Amino acid sequence: MKSKRNFAMVTITKKGERWLDGGHPWVYDAEVLNIDGGFDNGDVVDVVSEKGKYMGSGFISLHSKIRVRLISRNANDRFDEAFWERRLKYAWDYRKTVMGDDIGCCRIIFGEADQFPGLTVDRFNDIIVTQTLSVGIEKIKHIIFPALFKLLREDGQDIKGIYERNDVSIRTLEGMEEYKGWFKLEGVPQPDSCITTIVENGIEYEVDVENGQKTGFFLDQKYNRLAAARLARGRRVLDCFTHTGSFALNAARGGALKVTAVDISETATAMAQRNAERNHLEDIVECKTANVFDLLTELEEAGGKPYDFIILDPPAFTKSRRTVNNAKRGYKEINLKAMKLLPRGGYLATCSCSHFMPDEEFVKMLHSAAKDADVQLRQIEARQQSPDHPILWNVPETDYLKFYLFQVV
Repeated sequence: MKSKRNFAMVTITKKGERWLDGGHPWVYDAEVLNIDGGFDNGDVVDVVSEKGKYMGSGFISLHSKIRVRLISRNANDRFDEAFWERRLKYAWDYRKTVMGDDIGCCRIIFGEADQFPGLTVDRFNDIIVTQTLSVGIEKIKHIIFPALFKLLREDGQDIKGIYERNDVSIRTLEGMEEYKGWFKLEGVPQPDSCITTIVENGIEYEVDVENGQKTGFFLDQKYNRLAAARLARGRRVLDCFTHTGSFALNAARGGALKVTAVDISETATAMAQRNAERNHLEDIVECKTANVFDLLTELEEAGGKPYDFIILDPPAFTKSRRTVNNAKRGYKEINLKAMKLLPRGGYLATCSCSHFMPDEEFVKMLHSAAKDADVQLRQIEARQQSPDHPILWNVPETDYLKFYLFQVV
């Protein structure tokens, strides 16, 4: 390092050094050899090799297996307000470039991919929603959030408030409490409602940022919905795990004859129905509350081919490596049943949103399902998450969404 630093120094193993040299920004607790100097939980620390080589600086967490999350590899960086303002501007400029006119609803910060480890920031029209999963970000959010609000307002964006969705159990692994509510911005009145309206792909949705899943709405499938809609014209569509009805509504807007939107949650199907009515698509979209696994079984046993396009957009069947095998069985079951239900020449959209299910394993599962269904898959497209959720090649955790479009022949 070029100059004397005031940060505590974390010395790591050779394995940890190789991990950071490969571009990954995490130091696991097992790779920490020694910590020299005083610090508090969530402070910035310097990371060095056994030989004293500077590897980077990051937030230290005393409660997580991820002991340090790097935020910089430049020994001359000063982590002041100007530093974080630059980072925010980089992230916002990137979204304006890759999303163009779609910045009214997009992900502004995608954690490590934007060098804000453990932070998610989504924009839903006039409301910003944040989710803070690292104690380091928690300690400086009083700097980051007002700076982001100011940046967007000065760029002409009509933002009324910032809502925190910190009601997730993973926060406890960082020693933080769970809660949700409006972040207090000095001189800015708290919005009257947690419900707003967004427009995505020309379709209006009501978004409840207080009670909706995750931060309120899934933004990562934005362009995958358009890709599926292009195949829907003149077809009978079954949209499984519909949530807010987004795939169903895109299919209907794309010219589907009839769309059945299914979800196990009555709240979800009620919202999907309201969204269909909001967009004057209620004559095409039928919303049904049912367990998708049971419904596919019932349709198979009933015989016939009632649908010629099936969309499978399930929640993450696995959130850890321990449950990957169970997830594989779940993915195979729904894909096998869908392939059997479709007529020859029918279409299938299928995906996984878990990074613990790597693409090669998902593809292997699809091969197995197609073999058991005695069909062949003609691939139309292989897609990933929208570019406001950027993938860092050296950070596999950012590469999580697999989306395939097939014709079944």
